[in-house]
Amino acid sequence: MGFALLMEPPYNVGMNAFNLEEHLRREHKRNAVSEYLREIVYGGNDGIVTTFAVVSGFAGAQSNPMTNAVPVVSILLFGLANLFADGLSMALGSFLSLRADQDVYRSEKAKEHHEIIHDPGNEYEETVEILKRKKFTEPDARAIATIYRKNTSYWTEFMMKDELEMPNPEGEKPHLIAVATFISFIVFGSIPLLPYIFRISGNAFGVSIGFTAFALLTLGVLRASVTKRVIIRGIVETMLLGSIAASAAYFVGTFFRL
Repeated sequence: MGFALLMEPPYNVGMNAFNLEEHLRREHKRNAVSEYLREIVYGGNDGIVTTFAVVSGFAGAQSNPMTNAVPVVSILLFGLANLFADGLSMALGSFLSLRADQDVYRSEKAKEHHEIIHDPGNEYEETVEILKRKKFTEPDARAIATIYRKNTSYWTEFMMKDELEMPNPEGEKPHLIAVATFISFIVFGSIPLLPYIFRISGNAFGVSIGFTAFALLTLGVLRASVTKRVIIRGIVETMLLGSIAASAAYFVGTFFRL
């Protein structure tokens, strides 16, 4: 009886067909930013921290970091070389890592599907046990498992998620993730270099600190707004981690005072 209640539709499907794509667009607001938020945040944060580490390292090496004793061209050379080399490295790393995850998942999925086709009885009992652990009663667990046997593809997906506990990366696009990571790394990572690119006179390092703080602030707000978390938390976490890395680079630079 409990299972029968689960199967009752919440509305008359024939009168008003449910549009899943429209529901996702309106209620969950899925867009390119939210879809690639992880890559934008990771790439942007690493770009900011990595580039500003170069700037702060040079500043720490100067007896007076508020002056421009180190030639601007040296800072730009190391900063831009580091920016593009690390950006490409991070993008390629994301691409290869996701491809490896997909290969492993597909290999395990093929094994699981083979077991379902050639040993359905044992897989059926495993499914019942999994469902019972999720607080389904014995009759309901067997009823659900019986329905899964009618759709081996879905049954395989269920076993991958609930037996092997492997998230499905097949829908992710490695090349787009790599591009999103690289673009975010370059865009955010170039911000600490702007005072040197535009040859701002005076305290370029101080201006770079302000630009870097603004970049970290923007990234924190973006992260919090998309994830619907507390904005202050996102800002504080992003800026704190960036400040720690920059401070470490500055400290290392002091060992090479000019």
